[in-house]
Amino acid sequence: MLSPLKNATYARLFGAQIAALLGTGLATVALGLLAHELAGASAGEILGAIFAIKMIAYVGVAPIASALATHAPRKTLLIALDLVRAAVGISLPFVSEPWQIYSLMAVLYVASAAFTPAFQAMIPDVLTDEREYTKALSLSRLAADLESVASPVLAALLLAVMSFHQLFAGTAVGFVLSALLVLFAVLPATRNAAPKPFFRRLTGGGNLFMHTPRLRGLVALSLATAAGGAMVFVNTVVIVQSTFAMSQQATAWALAAFGLGSIGAALTLPPLLDRIADRSVVISGALALALGLFLGPFVATTYPGLLALWVVLGCSYSLTLTPVGRVLRRSAHAEDRPALFAAQFALSHACWLIAYPLAGFISASLGVAVAFWSLAVLAGAGGAATAMIWPAREDVSVEHSHDDLPADHPHVAPTTSTHSHEYIIDDLHRGWPH
Repeated sequence: MLSPLKNATYARLFGAQIAALLGTGLATVALGLLAHELAGASAGEILGAIFAIKMIAYVGVAPIASALATHAPRKTLLIALDLVRAAVGISLPFVSEPWQIYSLMAVLYVASAAFTPAFQAMIPDVLTDEREYTKALSLSRLAADLESVASPVLAALLLAVMSFHQLFAGTAVGFVLSALLVLFAVLPATRNAAPKPFFRRLTGGGNLFMHTPRLRGLVALSLATAAGGAMVFVNTVVIVQSTFAMSQQATAWALAAFGLGSIGAALTLPPLLDRIADRSVVISGALALALGLFLGPFVATTYPGLLALWVVLGCSYSLTLTPVGRVLRRSAHAEDRPALFAAQFALSHACWLIAYPLAGFISASLGVAVAFWSLAVLAGAGGAATAMIWPAREDVSVEHSHDDLPADHPHVAPTTSTHSHEYIIDDLHRGWPH
């Protein structure tokens, strides 16, 4: 599981990821407290607006940023974006109006929308062995889950000796440390790909999704992932503190149970993915999410029942997320991966933009049970659509013809226009063979 960390470059990048995650986690806690200080009982309006800004940035900015940054030195780009995020963290304690929070968080989320896909797309170039890359995906999932548990605990400890305004300094430190670790990482050289017009760079990731069946399946899968996650992240506080009349601490433990379930799955996935196809794993996770959500009103009638259900949902959630990087990696050439990861980033967050409001609105207007069942339908539909769109059999080598190429073209000579190799959408392969 830890063998990717023997690679010095990946170890530094993984450290950068952890530092940035902890910084983000501290900011999440501090933002809630800052919103309450500025708006009191109306703090939810501020946080809701911040969430909307985040989703708009993630959905709209990631593909554009990826297209604009194609020829930028990636180390310079990543460090600059980390420093921008650190500057936002330093500035947040000095705000006194909601519009100032919105402006600063818009800058931070735009920087994150540019940083995250570029960072994710770089890891396959660092870890070229598929098994090592699979372990790295599990480590990334593990880091994200640990952050959801560790950041609130760290924030609680720090709040015992400082004001919440100073938590933003921890955010800045996290991003600066991330920048330093990227600085000292020896990144692999990028391939000298032929320059493409801006519009083709902008739409390249979407084009890969449109023409690759398994990638279209990932979009449907993201609906299932978002349905399960939204129910937990939006309604845990409602169930624990309104339905069960329990404390904020009990809410934190319930969220931790979801994180622990996800961690457990991430730890067991690398050997599992050696024997079971990615498609089977993610579809199983989506259907498990749907079943867990459907049973929610019958299981989550007590706090222990809720904890048990959240562990199961966390495990299922991780099953749908962890293998995605493997699928993206084998669906694009190295020079096209940043655009593909940016498209995945935007499309998956578009699904969250559907699931989050659905979870909140239905719970508030029709009750938690109806929210469980509605999101179960969304997760089930996502899992079923994934199974229908993503072919059950995927041959490594695909036979296809090139009637559009001359017989002496380097790609087909000295064979014929019909040949067989690993099939990836590119300039010579513009559609999936039937």
